[in-house]
Amino acid sequence: MADDKKNPNNKKGQINIELDEKVAEGTYSNLAIINHSVSEFVVDFVSIMPGTPKSKVKSRIILTPQHAKRLLKALGENVTRFENAHGEIKDYEQPPIPLNFGPTGQA
Repeated sequence: MADDKKNPNNKKGQINIELDEKVAEGTYSNLAIINHSVSEFVVDFVSIMPGTPKSKVKSRIILTPQHAKRLLKALGENVTRFENAHGEIKDYEQPPIPLNFGPTGQA
């Protein structure tokens, strides 16, 4: 790989990932709308605030089915580790949120 020649400390197979300041701030989301086709999963992250009749999609992530499955597995493993360290995450029943666009998804 060309990067190995530029950076001798970079081990073979290791990926150098950069995180710029703006992305590192993150985006708050309390709703994920998930849709899929034969070739991709689309996850829209939304922030819904009480008393606000309208919300916008804050971020859209498009994944291949294989990456969606890997994300599911990785998220499950991380939730298990979190609960082992901090106790069970309680899932409070929420009233259904009426969505007036596209097919219904689940979060």
